[in-house]
Amino acid sequence: MQEVEIREAIRQAIDEEMERDDTVVVLGEEVAEYNGAYKVTKGLLDKWGSKRILDTPISEESFTGLAIGAAMTGMRPIVEYMSFNFSFVAADQLISHACKMYYMSGGRFKVPIVFRGPNGSAAQVSCQHSHTVEALYGNFPGFYIVAPSNAYDAKGLLKSAIRSNNPVLYLENELDYGRKMEIPEGEYTVPIGKANVVKEGKDVTLVSYSRMINFCMEAAKELAKSNISVEVIDLRTIKPLDIATIATSVRKTNRCVLVEEGHLYAGVCAEMGFQIQEHCFDYLDAPLVRVCQKETPMPYAKSLERESLPTKDRILKALKEVL
Repeated sequence: MQEVEIREAIRQAIDEEMERDDTVVVLGEEVAEYNGAYKVTKGLLDKWGSKRILDTPISEESFTGLAIGAAMTGMRPIVEYMSFNFSFVAADQLISHACKMYYMSGGRFKVPIVFRGPNGSAAQVSCQHSHTVEALYGNFPGFYIVAPSNAYDAKGLLKSAIRSNNPVLYLENELDYGRKMEIPEGEYTVPIGKANVVKEGKDVTLVSYSRMINFCMEAAKELAKSNISVEVIDLRTIKPLDIATIATSVRKTNRCVLVEEGHLYAGVCAEMGFQIQEHCFDYLDAPLVRVCQKETPMPYAKSLERESLPTKDRILKALKEVL
């Protein structure tokens, strides 16, 4: 076993897949000479050279289109967005081409590509740099969307994403890059589309993903002091959604709280909640409760930013409400 940060786990996955498959290339702003804006690609230019680690102009639409064309003709590109907010500049390439090309070409052109980078809010980067994009892109058939919460899943999911023949949005979190854990030194993957029960419980189900899992675990540990047993599920993959694991848990606990960093209206929790109602209506002993970002653009002020986002205290309040 080895203790690594999430950024190092991502780097290992890229490096190992480049070793395994010479069609894997990396491109994006500052991924080469600067070692990546968040040092995820550190050292890869020295090892693999400028033909496989490519610095691009500051033009997301152009290099996203370039990567989609490369994927259609046999490459497996990994596109780094310095922030997933900047993917909006390439929205036409992503929405009109990446997720639809396989369908529109009658199965002739696969688009095996990974779009990765930090998603959601960081520390005081204000509303133009704090969007969570999973609900938006999740509305378009053709995309897989994954969002790991720890180093083990970060490496395993990225390896699966690179090997997938589908376009995958791989959502990281800037504030979690330095979070460490022990992971195996050998080869492993984590399957796309399979949630993980990170803590078993019997009184209430708590579902989330990415950075919010940390707050969910804190809330679960707090309630354990009062002999309340919370089952915590890490989605890991947002699309396809592992509703089977969620439903099995809700049928056991009969109560459920859903947490996401994104907004309340038309969010990931809204979709999950509806599917839980479809599959578990007769098992629910209390209404579902969602804990999401407040319905406002992200404020810049630190105090207002904290009020806008889900916190341990807001999650605790929701858990007590359903109990």
